[in-house]
Amino acid sequence: MHHLRITITALAISLLALTGCGKTGSKSDAKKDTTPALATVNGTAITQKQFETELKGLPPQLQPMAQSPEGRKELLESMIIREIVYQDAQKQGIEQSPEFTERLNEVKKKLLVEMDLKKKLDAEIKLPDEELKKVYEQYKEKFKTGEQIRASHILVKDEKTALDVQAQLKKGTPFADLAKKYSTDSTATKGGDLGWFDRGKMVPEFDATAFALKDGETSGIVKTNFGYHIIKVVGKRPAGYAPFDEVKEQIKAAILPTKQQEVFQKVKSELKKGAKIEIKDPAFKMDDPKPATPEGAKPTEQKK
Repeated sequence: MHHLRITITALAISLLALTGCGKTGSKSDAKKDTTPALATVNGTAITQKQFETELKGLPPQLQPMAQSPEGRKELLESMIIREIVYQDAQKQGIEQSPEFTERLNEVKKKLLVEMDLKKKLDAEIKLPDEELKKVYEQYKEKFKTGEQIRASHILVKDEKTALDVQAQLKKGTPFADLAKKYSTDSTATKGGDLGWFDRGKMVPEFDATAFALKDGETSGIVKTNFGYHIIKVVGKRPAGYAPFDEVKEQIKAAILPTKQQEVFQKVKSELKKGAKIEIKDPAFKMDDPKPATPEGAKPTEQKK
């Protein structure tokens, strides 16, 4: 988790320079935000709404880590540090410096370009289910799976806590509620849901116990190098093909870059047609494109 602390804090501070997320906003914005304050820095509140916005803005690979109880604490700490730095920068008058103005204009220009292109690409790119299903059928073998189960778990650090959780389960407390309250894993916010997985994907102790359970059955306490688990199987299915609905987003992510590139070329061409462009430096002038000779073709012989 020390690595997570460094990663999230460094990322959060670097994002300040790009997006200004460290600011708490204007007074009018503050009035609109009525969510509870999670912390204050010299009287300035860091609210629940700001925290959730920050969480959503993290890269996808960091979001699961930051959703665990410890990860959420680290993220809040990074926001506190950033607010302290922001307040210090204001005291030093950095906002009035020519360098700040120059960099702010650069960021503004990049952001406007990004938002305009995104708007144009989103308007052009359509990926209906019919098209995605064709890709699914074409590459169906890639979605072949072995025997799978869907399971949830509660992960705690010590056996005493695990025994306490187990006792509450026996009394009828919902598994998901206990996962949200006690689990130190990133799946805590989802009630411990691990989704579907194949045999052999988890550590051996976990894997052996989970696949031995019946659908709907809950395990005893399972110790692994991660801590103490209580596992509940909520679904089983034999070897076969992953359903389309489960891999739809995966297919979309795979073909989206190519679609974006195609549309971008079209948008770029249209934008250039509507602009007056003059290349002043001869070194940057583009040569007129020449038609490519088909591979293997020979020049036509001149008749004598």
